[in-house]
Amino acid sequence: MTAVYTAAACGAAGRSDERDEGRRNGPYNFSMQYRRMIAFAAALGASMSLLRAAAAEPLKVGDAAPQAESVDQDGRPVSLRQLYGSGWTLVYFFPKADTPGCTAEACSLRDAFADLARKGVTVVGVSADTPKEQKAFRDKYHLPFTLLADSDKHVIRAFGVPTTLGFASRQSFLVKDGKIVWRDLHASTKQQAADILKAVSGG
Repeated sequence: MTAVYTAAACGAAGRSDERDEGRRNGPYNFSMQYRRMIAFAAALGASMSLLRAAAAEPLKVGDAAPQAESVDQDGRPVSLRQLYGSGWTLVYFFPKADTPGCTAEACSLRDAFADLARKGVTVVGVSADTPKEQKAFRDKYHLPFTLLADSDKHVIRAFGVPTTLGFASRQSFLVKDGKIVWRDLHASTKQQAADILKAVSGG
């Protein structure tokens, strides 16, 4: 009886091993491996996208000014072509509305807005914020210029502005006669207006 019992037990164990082996090598295991491969590929793709965005090459002086489209703080469609006037157009990029550095930069331009206007400078701020966030920012600090809510990053990419975790770098570009004529890839916050006035005055 012992021998028979032992043989039966061994047989059952063998069948269990076969079932385990089948699970390891069968369709279920293949499906799990496939899902892991897809997840890995997606994570790798996302990482590469972040690296490309972080390593973007900003437009250079002499390059044609982009004519990308976005929406303003009121959700209205805006074409950059409409904003490029006969004078200068400042397109400045900032990371996040209503944060300390971005507020200081915007208020610098606000306080010097009359001087900038006398020089023929049109000011346009751009970030990846939503129209609602841009409108709240503009209203809170009484900003007298347009803010583009570039949440799809069309304008950010068109100018080649690098991003970090989805936030645009603080960079500024002056456009005149359809060309980039000046850029600041490490734009100041409190001194932004002074830097622009110096640039348009030939300083």
